[in-house]
Amino acid sequence: MELTGKKVLVVGSGISGVAATELLKKKGIEVILFDGNKDLDVEVLREKSPVFADVEIVLGELTETVSNQIDLVVLSPGVPTDLPMVEDLRKKEIPIWGEIELAYHFAKGKIVAITGTNGKTTTTALTGQIMEHYFKDVKVVGNIGIPYTSVAADTTEDTVTVAEISSFQLETTHEFKPVVSAILNITPDHLNRHHTMECYIKTKESITKNQGENECCVLNYEDDVLRAFGKECKTNVVFFSSKRKLDQGFYLENDTIYYADGKTTQKVIDVDELNILGAHNYENVMAATAIAMKMGVPLDKIVEVLKVFQAVEHRIEYVTEKRGVKFYNDSKGTNPDAAIKGISAMNRPTLLIGGGYDKQSEYDEWIESFHGKVKKLVLIGQTKEKIAACAKKHGFTDVVLCDTFEEAIDYCYQNAVSGDAVLLSPACASWGMFPNYEVRGKIFKEYVRNLAE
Repeated sequence: MELTGKKVLVVGSGISGVAATELLKKKGIEVILFDGNKDLDVEVLREKSPVFADVEIVLGELTETVSNQIDLVVLSPGVPTDLPMVEDLRKKEIPIWGEIELAYHFAKGKIVAITGTNGKTTTTALTGQIMEHYFKDVKVVGNIGIPYTSVAADTTEDTVTVAEISSFQLETTHEFKPVVSAILNITPDHLNRHHTMECYIKTKESITKNQGENECCVLNYEDDVLRAFGKECKTNVVFFSSKRKLDQGFYLENDTIYYADGKTTQKVIDVDELNILGAHNYENVMAATAIAMKMGVPLDKIVEVLKVFQAVEHRIEYVTEKRGVKFYNDSKGTNPDAAIKGISAMNRPTLLIGGGYDKQSEYDEWIESFHGKVKKLVLIGQTKEKIAACAKKHGFTDVVLCDTFEEAIDYCYQNAVSGDAVLLSPACASWGMFPNYEVRGKIFKEYVRNLAE
């Protein structure tokens, strides 16, 4: 779609809306900004984000007068695609893009796209670091915190862009085609948005929809859904496995990662040479290595980065030790499957802080993963009673309900003994108590570091 001379409606005034507006204005395209929050102040918005200074801003309700003017809609990822307003625009046959599609329209060079329920941020950060070690111009963007739209105008034919892509962002892609894609795993998440597991799976798998025989997709062989998808996927597939030896692909065996090309097998790295813990992180390492090799990075250059890479913030991040008690920040464990990985990585008795916003998740498998690891479960937030009932059903009774985040941390510290760990791994989103998981993690780290010895 040629955008010159068009008028574009950007929906959402947050970081994504700002970046989309800025990109469109750079390209000389007229923008109308819409936000459904009628209580926002237009002048405050303009002061906060100068890019909105000369943009028409509409708040609360989108009128027919405005919708009849627009040629394209760009939705921020947090805006559900089934809102009545969006449905009305769709009926008018107005194209609806997301920020990823908009950025891809203007960007140059090669793009790597990484999705999955869990592990996206670590794999994206690691892949980005490997690319930066080998290529001259690398951008690391997407759900990792930097909108793709904010760098698209600065890319060249030599740019390699590594993007973490969420299911929300994939809902609004059309022509987006990565050179290499990866789907790390698919477990229940965001069902309040996607409504059914089938819809969520299809959305994740759509990252490959425009890829062909010249592109590649990296998939987790131990995920039943992805193993089946690999057989029907129309692009080249590379599998990785943490549980079995593969004739072709990457696999973990006896604490060593190997790569088999169907003829020969070569060692990649021993896991004790890595700085990140847990089988899930070894999967992330295999995925990043597969992506990098498919992008032409020599294995020796990849291994140099694997040996120095540190865990990303908020993902099983070591914080400090007080009175022999180690504190870990896994605030990014925003669903049960991610939180299971946090528990699995612990190597000492653990007091676990969980609970938060209810995304309609089920907590049975998370509770079952506690055996031999969790000595106390300390719950906060909207889901605390729901999780407590689930724990009781599974025979786990060492449960404490707290009214505040600080109360939960204090309780853990007062009841932990030397040799224990305190782990923040909520299995829930942060909304309702915190703006996002990053703020939740930062508050946890600051509070913990200030605890009296």
